[in-house]
Amino acid sequence: MSGEDGVRSVRAGRRTVEVHRPEKVLFPGDGGTKEYTKADLVDYYRSVAPFMLPHLRGRPLMLERHPDGLDGPRFMQKNTPESYPDWVTRIEVPKEGGTVRHTVCDDTATLVLLADQAALTLHRWLSRTGRLDRPDRMVFDLDPAGDDFGPVREAARLLGELLDELHLPSALMTTGSRGLHVIVPLNGRHDFDEVREFSRDVADTLVAAHPDRLTTAARKKDRGDRLYLDIQRNAYAQTTVVPFTVRARPGAPVAVPIGWSELDDPELHARRWTITDAVDQARTDPWAGLLGRGRALGPARRRLNALSGHGK
Repeated sequence: MSGEDGVRSVRAGRRTVEVHRPEKVLFPGDGGTKEYTKADLVDYYRSVAPFMLPHLRGRPLMLERHPDGLDGPRFMQKNTPESYPDWVTRIEVPKEGGTVRHTVCDDTATLVLLADQAALTLHRWLSRTGRLDRPDRMVFDLDPAGDDFGPVREAARLLGELLDELHLPSALMTTGSRGLHVIVPLNGRHDFDEVREFSRDVADTLVAAHPDRLTTAARKKDRGDRLYLDIQRNAYAQTTVVPFTVRARPGAPVAVPIGWSELDDPELHARRWTITDAVDQARTDPWAGLLGRGRALGPARRRLNALSGHGK
C-alpha cells in the first residue's frame, strides 16, 4: 500500500476485501476537528461490526456516498451496482414502474466494501426482508430549532415518560448530527400505516401538553424556536440512520446508542462520539436486551386513547 493510489487488502470474517486509495482523505481536518482517511473509516467499520451488524442484517439500505470526501459531491444510492461482488446480499423491492435492488449488509465484509465505496452513512429500512410492509421499529426524531442541546434532553425525557406510561420500551440514540432518536421495538405485526398513525398520535399528545416547546409542523417556517417531533420515517420505504453509522460531518461523528441515564451527562450532545471512541461506547451495551422486547401496539393504543381522548 502506498499513497492515495494504493490498494490495501483487509480481512473481514471469511473474506478479504480490497480497499482502494486507503489514504484518500474523506474528512478534512479543520481547526478543532481531526482529519480521517478512507483507511480510518474502514478500520472503524470493521471494529464496530459486531455491534452494528445486528441493526443491519436483513434490512434494505440506502447509502449516502461521498467518493471525494466531505468536500466533494454527495449522492444517495438505492440500487446495488452490478460491480458489487455476488456475495453481497441484495433484495429486489417493487417500485412504481419497476423494482429497486437494495443492498443488504449481512456481514463484516459487506460493511468494509461499503466503506471502500465511501458510503459514509448507512440508512436502513425499519422493516426486514420477508416482511417489508411490517416494521419492527418505530422512530421519533427529536430535531431542535438551534444548536442548544437542552431542548433535546427535555423532549427526550418527556417522550420517554409518555412511552413508559404506555408500557412501551424505548431506546435512545445520538444522531451524530443535531438531535436524538427515540426508538421503540415492535413485534412486526402492524403495517406502516398503523405504526405511523400511532406515532403521530403520540407526538400530537405530547405537543398538546407542551405547545410552547414542541411541534409536529413539517415546515420549518411554522416551527419557530420549538423542537420538531418528526415521525415521518415511520412509513414504507423510508429510512433512518443505522446505529453506529458515521455521519457526513466534520470530525466523523457517529450515531451512537445511549442509556437513558446518560441524558444527565453535561457533556452529552448529538456529536458526542466520533469514529475514534464510538466503539468504546458500543462495548457498554446501553441497549442490552431491549430490542428483543418488541411490543404490539394494541394495549398502548388503548392507554393512549384514555390519556388523550383520541378515541380511535
